[in-house]
Amino acid sequence: MPVSTVLLLASIGVLSLFCQWLAWRVRMPAIVFLLAAGIACGPVLHYLNPEDVFGDLLFPMVSLAVAIILFEGSLTLRFSEIRGHGAMVRNLIPVGSVVTGIIGTLAAHWILDISWEISLLFGAISVVTGPTVIAPLLRAVRPKAKLANILQWEGIIIDPVGALLAVLVYEGIVSWGQGNVFGHSLYIFSTTIAVGTVLGSAAGYLNGQVLRKHWIPQYLHNAGTLSFMLGVYALSNEIAHESGLLTVTIMGIWMANMKQVDVDSILEFKESLSVLLISALFIILAARIEFSAIANLGWGLAVVLAILMLVARPLSIFISAIGTSLNWREKLFLSWIAPRGIVAAAVSALFAFQLQNNGFAGGETLVPLVFMLIIATVTVQSLTARPLAKLLGVAEPPEFGFLIIGANTVARMIAVELTKHEVPVVLADSSWENVRLARMENLQVYFGNPVSEHAANQLDLTGIGNLLVISPYKHMNSLATYHFLDWFGDHNSVYSLSEGEQDQKARYQTAEKIQRTRGLFDGVSYAKLASLASQGYTVKTTQLSDAFNYQNFLDKHQNQALVLFVLDSKDHITPVKSMDTLKPDNESTLISLVPPKAPEERKGSKSSDANNGVATITG
Repeated sequence: MPVSTVLLLASIGVLSLFCQWLAWRVRMPAIVFLLAAGIACGPVLHYLNPEDVFGDLLFPMVSLAVAIILFEGSLTLRFSEIRGHGAMVRNLIPVGSVVTGIIGTLAAHWILDISWEISLLFGAISVVTGPTVIAPLLRAVRPKAKLANILQWEGIIIDPVGALLAVLVYEGIVSWGQGNVFGHSLYIFSTTIAVGTVLGSAAGYLNGQVLRKHWIPQYLHNAGTLSFMLGVYALSNEIAHESGLLTVTIMGIWMANMKQVDVDSILEFKESLSVLLISALFIILAARIEFSAIANLGWGLAVVLAILMLVARPLSIFISAIGTSLNWREKLFLSWIAPRGIVAAAVSALFAFQLQNNGFAGGETLVPLVFMLIIATVTVQSLTARPLAKLLGVAEPPEFGFLIIGANTVARMIAVELTKHEVPVVLADSSWENVRLARMENLQVYFGNPVSEHAANQLDLTGIGNLLVISPYKHMNSLATYHFLDWFGDHNSVYSLSEGEQDQKARYQTAEKIQRTRGLFDGVSYAKLASLASQGYTVKTTQLSDAFNYQNFLDKHQNQALVLFVLDSKDHITPVKSMDTLKPDNESTLISLVPPKAPEERKGSKSSDANNGVATITG
C-alpha cells in the first residue's frame, strides 16, 4: 500500500528522536543508530526513497543542513583554547590532518583505484572526528584526565578545521575542472577563497556587532543569526560558485573569536535544531546508500579502513607526541581512538552529489566509503576502547568526586573544603556572578546549563561519579537529577536537598525516582543552608579520635553543627543524609557546617582544640 508523504515525513522525525534516545540510553554516538535506521528504511525495507519524497528539494535541503553543521562547528573554534591545551593538541591538528589526509588519499587511489579527485576529497574528509562521537565514547571509557582532555579538544578543534580543509580541497577540485588551463583554474580557486574569506569575515563581524550591541531583541538572537547565516551562504554561492560553505565556516570562526559576543546561546539553540533537522538528515542520507555500491568496493574497502585505523592514526599520534611526556601506553591508547562523525557524513553526501553534477567520475563511491569508515570506527572503537584502556592501565580509578549543581556561597564553601581532601569537584551554574566568584577561589566550574549538549561535550567529569544538587532553581534541579541519574547509573550517587515546607506536597507531584535522591544533609532545604551561611556558619573539617569522639563533637557545638560528609579511615567519602543514624567511628573525619563561635570562645579556641585533639580547617 502506498505511504503518504505526510506519514513518511512524520515517521522520519519520530525515528530520529528514537535514535537519539537510544544513543543516550546506551551511551553511544547517535550517528550509529541514525545511519542504521536510514539503511533499514532505505535499501533494506524500501520504505523510504528520498528522491521520491523530496524531489528537486533534496540536495538544496542537504546543502543548507551542511551549512548549519559547519557554522555550528566553527563557533566552537576559539584560538585561545587551542593555545591553552598543550603541545599534543597543537601538534595533532596540523600533523594529524596532513598524515591522515595523505595516507587516506593514497590508500583510496592505489587500493580502490579511485580517481585522484575523489581520493583527495576522501582523504580530507577522513581527517574529521568531532565532539559528537568523542564525548559519548569518553563517558563510557573514562580514560585518565590527560588523555580525555587530549581527545576531547582534538575533536572540538579538528571538527571545523577538518571541514574547512575538505571545503578547500573540494573548491580546488571544482575550480580545476572548470578551467581549461592551470592559470584559469587557479583564478577560479583564488576567487572562491577570496569571496569566502572576505564575505565570511564581514558577515561574522556584522553579526557579532548586532549581538554585542543588542541591535535586535534577545529573543531574535538565535533565529536571527541562523537566518542571516543561511542568507549569507546563499549569497556567497551566487557570487562565486560553491563558496558558501567556506563563507559560513569563516563567519563562525570570526564570531567565536570576537570579544564580548555570547555564542553559547546560539550553540544551545542548535541542540534543539539538531534533534530533528540534522538527525533526520542522516536517516535520509543513509537511506540513499546502495549495497551494490559498497559491494563494488570489494575487499579493498576493508584494507583502506584498516590502513586508516591501524597505520594513519598511530603514525599521527606518535609523530605529534614527539617532545611530550606521554608514555607508550598512552600513545597506544590515543592511536586507537579516532571515530568519525556528523561532519564527515554530511559533507561527503553533499560533495558527492555536487561532483556528479559537475561531471566527475567516481563520485558515487565517496558516500559508501565515508559511511563505512564512520560505522567501522565508531562501532569497533566503542566496543574495544574500555577493555584496551584497562589493559594498558590508562583507565581512571573508580570515580569518587562530585559535580555540584550550583556555585552559590554554600556550594563554594563545600567545594573548597572537599578540594583540600583531594576530592575532585566541579561546580555548574548559569549565574555568571557565582561562576566568577568560584573561579576567584580557584575552583573548577562550568558556566551554563549542565544538562545541555554543550555541557555533554565540554563539561569535564573526569574523576566525577556523584552529583550534589545545592541550588535554588527547582526546575533545573529536577532536570539535572533525571539527567545524571541515568549518567551515573545509581540513585546512591545522586543527592539533592529537600524542598523545605513544600516537600510534603512535592512528594505527590514528583517521580519516586527523584524522591529517592532527596534528603541530603539531614533533609535541610536550600533556604535553610543559605540562612545558616548568612548567620556566619562555616564549613570545617574535624578529625575524630579516642580523645575527641562524635559525641564530644556534638557537645562542643551544642548540637547545632550539621555534618555534611564523613571520610572513613580508607578515605572513602560519603554525603550524610540522616544525622539520627550517623555513627562515625573514632578514625573518621567529619566535614561539617558549624556555627560561629562566641567572642569569648574565640580567645581560647586554639588551646581548647589542642587539648581536645581537634584538627580544624576553616573553609
